[in-house]
Amino acid sequence: MPNRDSRPDVLQRLSCKDPDPRKGRGAVSNMQGRYELHGREEFDDGWTSDDSAAPAWKTQVFEEQAKSILTGNASPDVPFNVSLNPYRGCEHGCIYCFARPTHSYLGLSPGLDFESRIFAKMNAPDLLLRELARPSYTPQPIAVGVNTDAYQPCERKLRLTRRVLEVLHDCEHPVALITKSSLIERDIDLLAAMAAKRQAAAAVTITTLDAGIARTLEPRAAAPARRLRTIRALVEAGIPVGVSIAPVIPFVTEPDLERILTAVVEAGASSASYIVLRLPWEVNPLFQQWLRAHLPERAQRVMNRVRDLRNGKDYDASFGSRMHGEGVWADLIRQRFEKTLARLGLGRGARDFSVLDGSRFRRPAAGAASSQLDLF
Repeated sequence: MPNRDSRPDVLQRLSCKDPDPRKGRGAVSNMQGRYELHGREEFDDGWTSDDSAAPAWKTQVFEEQAKSILTGNASPDVPFNVSLNPYRGCEHGCIYCFARPTHSYLGLSPGLDFESRIFAKMNAPDLLLRELARPSYTPQPIAVGVNTDAYQPCERKLRLTRRVLEVLHDCEHPVALITKSSLIERDIDLLAAMAAKRQAAAAVTITTLDAGIARTLEPRAAAPARRLRTIRALVEAGIPVGVSIAPVIPFVTEPDLERILTAVVEAGASSASYIVLRLPWEVNPLFQQWLRAHLPERAQRVMNRVRDLRNGKDYDASFGSRMHGEGVWADLIRQRFEKTLARLGLGRGARDFSVLDGSRFRRPAAGAASSQLDLF
C-alpha cells in the first residue's frame, strides 16, 4: 500500500512557497541564520486561508551594555579606518543591507528579526569617552552609522547618536556620518559647528528616485524626495555632503543612476560614489525572495545580470571588485557614472571624509562621564 504522503495532492499542498510580503517590512520571511543547529521549513498544511493577511511584525528595542564601541577596518574598499555603531539591527528594513547576516551571531534571523529586534548600546557615549581618553589614542575620523543607520526611528527617543556627537564635538574630534534618515537634521547645530572647523561631513545614501520601489526596497527609511531635502538642509548649514548611490541593482535602481546624480547636484552635494548590489551570506536568499514577491516578472533577469557582474556567481567578496563588480556590464556602469560626474562637475568618492581635521583634538580626562567632560 503506497505511503499516503506520496500522493500528488498531498505533495502539492505541502510544497514550499515564498511567504507574502508584510507591509512596512523589507524581508518577506524570518529565515534562519547560518549558525542555527536545526533546520526548519514552512509549508502549507491546508489550515491557512489564501486571503488571510500576514500578521503585523512589531518592533522591539532591547537595551544592552556593549563591551567596546570602536571597530577597526582594514578594507581597501572603504574610505575610513574606524567606525562606531550605536545600534545593532536596523528598522529601516532595507532588503539589500549587507549587515543583515550579523544578526545570525545573536541567534536571530537576518530577515524580519534584523529589522524588528533592535539592540541599543546604551553605554556607547561613555565607552567612546574611555577610548578617547587612552594615552595611546591617535585621532582619526570616526565613521558613525556604517553597519546600521545611526538615525533609525528609535534614535528619536534614545538619542544615543546625539550623545556620541556631543562627545566628539566637545573633544573636537572629526566625524563622518552615513544615513538615509532626515533625523540627522536634528543635529545640525553640532555638525555645523564642527564642519566650520573641518571636523564633520555627512553622506546621504540614495538608492532610487522611484518612491514606489523605495517603499518596498527600504520601507522605513526616508522617502527619496525627503532625502534630497535633507541634503539641501545640511549644505545650507555649511556641512559638506556626499552621496552614496547604493546599491545599484540591475533593472531595478540602475536605470536611475544619471537622474540621481543630477538631482543631488541640484540639492548641493559635493561628491558621489556608487556600490553595485552585494549579496553576502543570508542577504542572497532574502533578496531573491523579495524579488519574487515584488518584481516576479523581472526576477530572473535581475539575477542573471548580477551574476554577469560577479563572474557567474551570486556574490564575490574579493577586495577591489566587491563594490563595483567585474566584466562588461560593470565597466558600462562605471563609464555611465564617470561621464555623468564629469558633465555635472561632481567630485568622486568620499572626498569630504579624507580632509577632516583631527589636529585640534582635546583628550578627555580619564574616568570622565559623557555628561561632564574634563578636557586636556
